[in-house]
Amino acid sequence: MKRHAPARLVVDVARQRLELWIGEQRVRRYRVSTSRRGVGNRVGSHRTPLGLHRVVRWIGAGRPAGAVFVSRRFTGEIVPRSQWQGQDGRDLILSRILRLRGLEPGVNRGTGCDSYARFIYIHGTNHEQALGRPASHGCIRMSNRDIIDLFERTRGRMTLCEIRRGSQPMSTIR
Repeated sequence: MKRHAPARLVVDVARQRLELWIGEQRVRRYRVSTSRRGVGNRVGSHRTPLGLHRVVRWIGAGRPAGAVFVSRRFTGEIVPRSQWQGQDGRDLILSRILRLRGLEPGVNRGTGCDSYARFIYIHGTNHEQALGRPASHGCIRMSNRDIIDLFERTRGRMTLCEIRRGSQPMSTIR
């Protein structure tokens, strides 16, 4: 595999799964959690936006697993692995963040539907027990181990992300 071959992330909302493709090879499959309110692109909907996106920022390099981020900045707090099951009621962004920008005007880019302006991320969570079912506020949650793995595999690559309702054939991201 070439180091800088493009990466594709395919989020299948129906299966609560994210697949990582590099070139034409599927490299990994991860369990995720998308929005408990379903899919939707409108600002304020707290739904996971559909369509084609690009990862535009990788945040958290070098931080420990469990590092807490608020407004994309490390707070200095590190949540221990024993608390990655959401027992304390907080809903945290942990370990790493992949920030998404929508690429489809009027769908996930532009006034009223902009994924970047909505702060849609792929990120680690302290609610790992909910992975595999819709439970987020719009973002795509992953286990902390998996988000760190995905971060390391994609950082430095042009990375597209297609979020879709189900397992329809690949779209224009080939």
